[in-house]
Amino acid sequence: MSGKTERHCGQAVISAYVTGGGTLPAGTEWALEEHLENCALCRQRVADEVSAHSPAVATLLDGVWAEVDAKAVGRPAPAPSRWLRTVRRWAPPSQQPWLLMGVLVILAALGIDLLAKGGHAPSLVLLVSPVVPLLGVSAAWTRRLDPMGELAVSTPRAGLPLVLRRTTVALLVVIPVLAVAEGVTGVSPALCLLPCLAFTVGALALGSVLGVRRAATVLGTAWVFAVIVPSLLTARLPLLLAPPSLPFWGLAAGVAAVATALRARAFGTLPGAELP
Repeated sequence: MSGKTERHCGQAVISAYVTGGGTLPAGTEWALEEHLENCALCRQRVADEVSAHSPAVATLLDGVWAEVDAKAVGRPAPAPSRWLRTVRRWAPPSQQPWLLMGVLVILAALGIDLLAKGGHAPSLVLLVSPVVPLLGVSAAWTRRLDPMGELAVSTPRAGLPLVLRRTTVALLVVIPVLAVAEGVTGVSPALCLLPCLAFTVGALALGSVLGVRRAATVLGTAWVFAVIVPSLLTARLPLLLAPPSLPFWGLAAGVAAVATALRARAFGTLPGAELP
């Protein structure tokens, strides 16, 4: 970052950050805020700059901290375990029920497949596999499903990296359960996993325009009514889930990944205000 000296921020950068006015480029501001997360010395320099340039703000902060200290509990709160902190860093509590719902959908489909074993109906596990991760993805970047979303979007690591991290969690939860269900039902793993990946990346690409929650809803609903319902009514496997369709799914996943990368800046705002 420009303005760094011996791995610390330059005084000119800190002064411009404190005084505001849009003099710093957005990239420099985000880099500075990320640096401040891990540098106590630069945080103190920012505090000193605030006291020098905005004494009213410093007085207000001192008053707030004094009130917090007066009302704080005498003993510190118990620190969560390292494992729990890691889980919360990758998947917020608001996403976890949706991940559990995805697992339950797979298990329900597996149960129906086992009860209907020997029949002519296509595998329900295969039919739902492309859209199951969308349950977890829908909660990855939306204000309506994440009460802490507005706080998360203000952090330096917000945006596409945070969305990708939460999306990875959805895949890591769903794919092992799908793999077990495929092994039990005898379904080809490629026919389950490649469409699953294509739909997940496609939801992110479309989510850069509509918002991730809306994109997951649109794709999931379209798949249910265009593929799952007709397949169950006709007892025939759709062409989209036949082995010759695998190159199509690979191409779709690649195109969606490129589109997501090109639209990365669209994830700099939290859907719900601009994109409800």
